[in-house]
Amino acid sequence: MIRNLLRANGRRLNAGSSARLMATQSSGDVAPSDALATLYLEDGTSFTAKSFGCHESVEGEVVFTTGMVGYTESLTDPSYQGQILTLTQPMVGNYGVPDRSKMDEFGLPAHFESTKIHPKGLIVQDYSHHYSHWNAASSLGDWLKEEGVAGLSGIDTRMLTKKIREKGALMGRIEVDTSVAAPDFSSVVNPNLQHLVDEVSLKGTKIYGAGNPTKIIAIDCGMKLNIIRQLVRRGAELTVVPWNYPFADEMHKYDGLFLSNGPGDPTMCVETIDQLRKVVTCSDKDVKPIFGICLGNQLMGIAAGGKAERLKFGNRASNTPVINQQTGECYITSQNHGYHINCETLHQGWKTLFTNANDGSNEGIAHETRPYFTAQFHPEASCGPSDTEFMFDTFLEACKKPTQKITFPVRNAAPPVTSAKRVLLLGSGGTSIGQAGEFDYSGGQAIKALKEEGKEVVLMNPNIASVQTNMDNKSENKADHVYFLPVTPEFVEEVIKKEKPDGIVVSMGGQTALNCAVELYENGIFDKYGVEVLGTPISVVIDTEDRQLFSDKLHEIDEKIAESYAVNNLPDAVEAAKKIGYPLMIRSAFALGGLGSGICQDEEMLKDMGSKALSLSDQILVERSMKGWKEIEYEVVRDAHDNCVTVCNMENFDPLGIHTGDSIVMAPSQTLSNDEYHMLRDTAIKVVRHLGIIGECNIQYALHPESMDYCIIEVNARLSRSSALASMQLDIH
Repeated sequence: MIRNLLRANGRRLNAGSSARLMATQSSGDVAPSDALATLYLEDGTSFTAKSFGCHESVEGEVVFTTGMVGYTESLTDPSYQGQILTLTQPMVGNYGVPDRSKMDEFGLPAHFESTKIHPKGLIVQDYSHHYSHWNAASSLGDWLKEEGVAGLSGIDTRMLTKKIREKGALMGRIEVDTSVAAPDFSSVVNPNLQHLVDEVSLKGTKIYGAGNPTKIIAIDCGMKLNIIRQLVRRGAELTVVPWNYPFADEMHKYDGLFLSNGPGDPTMCVETIDQLRKVVTCSDKDVKPIFGICLGNQLMGIAAGGKAERLKFGNRASNTPVINQQTGECYITSQNHGYHINCETLHQGWKTLFTNANDGSNEGIAHETRPYFTAQFHPEASCGPSDTEFMFDTFLEACKKPTQKITFPVRNAAPPVTSAKRVLLLGSGGTSIGQAGEFDYSGGQAIKALKEEGKEVVLMNPNIASVQTNMDNKSENKADHVYFLPVTPEFVEEVIKKEKPDGIVVSMGGQTALNCAVELYENGIFDKYGVEVLGTPISVVIDTEDRQLFSDKLHEIDEKIAESYAVNNLPDAVEAAKKIGYPLMIRSAFALGGLGSGICQDEEMLKDMGSKALSLSDQILVERSMKGWKEIEYEVVRDAHDNCVTVCNMENFDPLGIHTGDSIVMAPSQTLSNDEYHMLRDTAIKVVRHLGIIGECNIQYALHPESMDYCIIEVNARLSRSSALASMQLDIH
């Protein structure tokens, strides 16, 4: 895909006792492997594939995970011990693997979750033998070979995942000798019958953050390294001990107890469960807060009277919704487990804290009066979203107040549901910049949603060749009234006079509809006729479209935006350019499809482009050029309850300096690491919440191609062209 951009860029680094060639990009002459291997499953299915890892036969439980990024983090997660991991992301390996010898401030591998790969094998659909990333040190295939781990590509992972979902996790064997017969699975050892925790747990005691004020003892059942980072950075002195350590009699030395994640069947950790039973039934004066994650949740659940049950195919993903039963909030979480707790037999005083919104399985428990709580998901993420990182703060705060039960802050109540009965929808319009037909699909879905809510829908759309305007009996969710009129303030006011809607949707018709709504708002038309704007308030739209207001809003939350100056005339633009330097970028406020925007190489070009831009808009933004940086977009939906979901992200094939309309957009992004992906995702949610957007929006970034540096380019407080196309392609309604 980017072969013409790949070039050798090697350097020598020492890793352990041997030196190897490290390169941020693969050589252009690297060829894919032609070695073959066969994946056999216990149900009799077999797949012939290419072997790109260590070319040796292995056996294990075949499972899948649905994360878009984070293969380095997943492969080093001890919870995958003994398994053969299938990645559902179709293309894997683009961003290579970071330097294994680099350590963080705690002496831990900086980019990994343990010191080794734990799955026995990796299965992908399409392996990218070419890689390119500023933080890469080698290819994924070379890392697998280095660790002695098998890797297969060319397998239909969608079909394999479907099979696992239907039949459950299956035992499998990767056989590199294609001439031998299928294996006899009666002799294949199921890793779930082995004591996997004992295989991955620390063998001695180790202290991190020595001297920190809050003393925590952590039971290592296969603890991910990011858990250590999260606790120590928050002021914990973490004493890590093996899974079978007799900790009950030493709790008086510590402020709290942490139970880590880990692999396999929790009932095998008999010693840990026995110790936990002693701790959770101690006298009130000896109570110390307890926090358990993943396997830690299962161990706590068993100690509290629950039963561990094996899930059919497990929950392994970076995008699983979980409901907080205490507050009603929904979190998007990272997960990796094959067992859960049946809470029906929990002892008195315990209750369900979190529930999986997909399958209803337990995701955590809490004591009703004591500070004991757990999460089946992974608040430390890595890989995955960091939405529930706050739980580490909750735990450490509880260590300061051990007599109080665990409580979570409740969000402000959502505003009342609209009473609007008749809603005017500003539609997709004709095929022109700012109102093109790509909005037709999503606008049609908006009509469907409004009808399902019992609303009468009035549609304005001058384009008769659109799905929205279909009025025949084949249209199941058609508008009640359609006006084939241009989406302009004059015509919209006339329709409002005639139809008397009490609500209006302005975010589904592109920039044309949004600009029209801003003008109607400023002229007092909505107030005059008593029309409620559904979704993002127009005042928020103005904050995102006015370049100076937008810059001020981002500075309020210390977010990164390129050095820029909003001006209303050419002399001021020239003065701003003297501060920034050439080349620079100009952008028009309230622009249609980037009209009036572009890169200026010198003052003459600035005057030429600036005069044209100011003929289209009253304001332009003169900003530092980031030509050559990656251009990344995120589609975000926020509801009135403050729940935020990033529907998808996209990456421009070409760097900044080439307009999106002249480039190729890839969804999801193909060259972002887990750290980059979730850094921008977290920023998107932070910005959307601060601005006060309700509904769908799009945020665009410039990401430095050789570092974690980024700048926010703009936010569109409406459905964007990209999200409309993504909605159609991904069948997201």
